[in-house]
Amino acid sequence: MAAITDLSGSVAVVTGGTRGIGAGIARALLEAGAQVVICARRAPEQPVEAAGRTARFLPADLRDPAAVGGLFQRVRSDHGRLDTLVNNAGGTPFRMLDECGAERHARVVELNLVAPLTASLAAYEVMRHQSRGGSIVMVGSVSGTRPSPGTAAYGAAKAGLENLARTMAVEWAPRVRVNTLVLGMVRTELSHLHYGDEDGIAAVGRTVPLGRLADPADIGDACVFLASARAAYISGAALHVHGGGERPAFLDAANVND
Repeated sequence: MAAITDLSGSVAVVTGGTRGIGAGIARALLEAGAQVVICARRAPEQPVEAAGRTARFLPADLRDPAAVGGLFQRVRSDHGRLDTLVNNAGGTPFRMLDECGAERHARVVELNLVAPLTASLAAYEVMRHQSRGGSIVMVGSVSGTRPSPGTAAYGAAKAGLENLARTMAVEWAPRVRVNTLVLGMVRTELSHLHYGDEDGIAAVGRTVPLGRLADPADIGDACVFLASARAAYISGAALHVHGGGERPAFLDAANVND
């Protein structure tokens, strides 16, 4: 993507950009020429680098509105502008609804829905005053478009996030574009916790029509596109990056003779 899309001179913030999908997004933006700021509560174990350049790390608790506001003010002060925000931070432990109280589920919603709202509001206050406006990308999930047993609050938050993005796209047009990436399964350094060893990961990958899990770079390339002028007329959209989705279970369950 970097070979045909040039983001030189632009500034991007990637929340949760210190590892996994977020680091993959940050690397793709670096390769495209953007200055990249990554934020999380803890610094990355290793610098996030690509194309001989390094993402800048700024600590921030995205659940703290004051800290988020301070983060974006610092980005504007230090870099002079903000062109792209990727709301990537999120996640959840696997937990059935009745295995814990409402407070824990509420914290999942807070991280995956309220925190992106808070960050987007702060970013908008910077972008709205720029002649070129800006682009906000929400990192959603297929869990928000289908039942999500074991991650119910997460799925509900991701469904809300996609709706929130559509509304932002209307309210903040034409200055700021807002879109959602709807992700399927992505292979990261934590994949073994969900899918087991290499054989397990490969077996899960075979359930995807394209035959593999996504790489973080696949998600990064989609973010670069949505951040670029090539997507200048795309706003309020949900781009599915899931390798073709999930094979319907009834096809394997049905006993039909060819």
